[in-house]
Amino acid sequence: MCKSRADVSAGRWFRDITRSYQNPRVRLVCFPHAGGTASYFREWGRLVPDDIQVLAVRYPGREDRLLEPFAESMEELADGVLQAVSSLSDAPVAFFGHSMGASVAYEVALRLGARSGPWPAALFLSGRCGPGRDRTRGLANASDAELIDDVVGMGGTDAQAFADPELRELVLPVIRADYGLVERYRSRIPSPELDVPVVVYYGDTDPALDGDSVAAWQAVTRGPFRVRRFTGGHFYLADHAHALVDDLLARLDSLPEEQVRRRPV
Repeated sequence: MCKSRADVSAGRWFRDITRSYQNPRVRLVCFPHAGGTASYFREWGRLVPDDIQVLAVRYPGREDRLLEPFAESMEELADGVLQAVSSLSDAPVAFFGHSMGASVAYEVALRLGARSGPWPAALFLSGRCGPGRDRTRGLANASDAELIDDVVGMGGTDAQAFADPELRELVLPVIRADYGLVERYRSRIPSPELDVPVVVYYGDTDPALDGDSVAAWQAVTRGPFRVRRFTGGHFYLADHAHALVDDLLARLDSLPEEQVRRRPV
């Protein structure tokens, strides 16, 4: 099947997880966590209907962009994704970001608004505290053992990946670079606020989050705001992929057509 112009121009930044779409009603752009890759969302393609295209963001410095340098800042990363998203003009987009990916998705949404849009149809943020609640843990310069303990403790990477020296040499620099990027980042509340629906998801045993830190996201939008809590820790979505995707789809289905396609004013 021939790829659309949007696929060609955005190919460097996006991996098409669905691959069988025709004229998508909405594109769901998924932003991975720190140390994560586009492959993290590979199962989502079979969880969505034919009229939803899932695009997973390909951060530099990993997988098929392994030879490219890591992004040094959130601004650099968001600016790069922005250029790719701007080419997706033939269908509305919605963003889902987990952990660091929530911040990247948010920053891209802010930039779209500053350029007079179009806004994302919805902004789905997961496993990340709202602006003003940033917590710096200082792990970017920690020892390899401390870094591994932190990642495995959160459930983000199988311990077996660190047991293999070759895999460890590939994975650790990615995690360290992303942790450094997150630690240098300071989120902000936009003025004026975004005018998009914002939904925040989190695990009820995530040690980095609580009700107040999640609710802080409400300040970024004058649109509808919702929170949904799942059982589990920071990577609750690994166990609740079906329920999470079903929730995303239901919320997209409930959006009025004019809201999906409108531009900021």
